[in-house]
Amino acid sequence: MENYTLNSLTLQIEGLEVTETFLYPVFFFFLFSYLGIMLLNVGIVILICMDRSLHQPMYLLFCNLPLNDILGVSYMVPRLMSDILLPPAERLISYYECVVQAFCSHMLGTTSHTVLMIMAFDRYVAICNPLRYSVIMTNSMVAKLTVSAWGSGFVLVGILLGLTVRLNRCRTLITNPFCDNVSLFKLSCESVVINNIYGLTFTVVLFTSSIGSILFTYTRITMVCLTSRNKSINTKALKTCSTHLVVYLIMLFCGILIIAMHRFPQYSDQRKISAILIHIIPSSLNPIIYGVQSKEIKKFLSKFFQSRKIFSWS
Repeated sequence: MENYTLNSLTLQIEGLEVTETFLYPVFFFFLFSYLGIMLLNVGIVILICMDRSLHQPMYLLFCNLPLNDILGVSYMVPRLMSDILLPPAERLISYYECVVQAFCSHMLGTTSHTVLMIMAFDRYVAICNPLRYSVIMTNSMVAKLTVSAWGSGFVLVGILLGLTVRLNRCRTLITNPFCDNVSLFKLSCESVVINNIYGLTFTVVLFTSSIGSILFTYTRITMVCLTSRNKSINTKALKTCSTHLVVYLIMLFCGILIIAMHRFPQYSDQRKISAILIHIIPSSLNPIIYGVQSKEIKKFLSKFFQSRKIFSWS
């Protein structure tokens, strides 16, 4: 083995193999997707901050999702666009930048699950215990839940990447469009048994707790709706919970898909495309789903555009 290949600080990203015919169409697809995601998610955050009627626990907790999506596409898509325009031999990245990118990838994915779990708890309290909702879901509680969602992800992913960083590296090729933990520990020629055990445990615990909390809260909500004859409660539950459930199912499906694709190396091209789309599709759909379903958001937008129209005519 050549000495210079051991623990090299410069890595090469395999990236996407795009033919010259589709080079610019693919580039502009990513560009417009990125701009659209940023516009939608930044707009939702600004809207929630501006309208005091949206300063409710449900919307304040939801605000974590567009922030998560903004960070998620920002660490990946611009770098991906620049790599597409370069020949494969020039797609280089420093090891430290690669570790940061991998940390962001897993951190934001984990936070998506924890935030949606907390939002499920919020819906559970609002529908199953409405009289105590304002007492339980205070601003202080919302802040604590938000910090716990991001903090737990930070600690768990920090350990995950810490186990990978300790390994010596004898390879320099990242066989992925962007850096993640699996791609990083595949650079090592040492035993990665500990990494696999922790990674598998981490994934199982995250998905089990996520799916378990969703099943528990929605089972209780369904029981309340079935036993209640109050149509307003049932309508409210249907609207808010269906929105939350659709967002969760999209994220869950995307997460399971990319984990499954890692187990089939013969489908490497499909895995690369899936890894990119699981960041772009949920980030594009989340603000649209909540914007369409939320009566408060639609009311604010209607007032906003009416005021702009009146102002332009005056």
